[in-house]
Amino acid sequence: MFITFEGIDGSGKSTQARALAEALRALGHDPVLTREPGGSPGAEEIRRLVLEGDPDRWSAETELLLFTAARRDHLERTIAPALAAGRIVICDRFADSTRMYQGLSRGDLRATVDTLHRLMIGRDPDLTFLIDIDPETGLARAKSRNGTEERFEDFGLGLQRKMRDGFLALAREFAPRFRVIDGTRAAGAVAADVLALTLDALGARG
Repeated sequence: MFITFEGIDGSGKSTQARALAEALRALGHDPVLTREPGGSPGAEEIRRLVLEGDPDRWSAETELLLFTAARRDHLERTIAPALAAGRIVICDRFADSTRMYQGLSRGDLRATVDTLHRLMIGRDPDLTFLIDIDPETGLARAKSRNGTEERFEDFGLGLQRKMRDGFLALAREFAPRFRVIDGTRAAGAVAADVLALTLDALGARG
């Protein structure tokens, strides 16, 4: 099973991805925990290009090509081999983030995103958790990390509000695989819901 976590910056999705991987390991599974952009040596190099530097470093079109290149390498070297071996793959962000960040927020590129995804990636997750949180809270959390990968956070609150609305619309568009989770609660409560829904999905797949 291929599971992804999505949400605006600071939503807690990375924390929840790690928590799910730990919980599944405790239950005897051997999940692969990975992230985007990144997840393979080549994709990690591209990660530094797109997440660091000035907000205006790249156009949305250039970002789209870079993210797609990173995703293709990630798919070839990490995701597809793990799935072929029967392992659960848990990924912090995937194509839905590109549909939002480059396809919606920084230009009218959604059709281009979907075309590149169909041609170069060719698969979507089996299950996607959208960790939903108030944009003001999420941005404050994200900025408090004081890291170097804050290029998208530096676009400001307006982007985060647009992203939240866009993610919720995406959850309706791809309703069969999306689960919207209230991320304003304690991390443990969120993790318990995520694990329960994952186990239900695994059971349904036999």
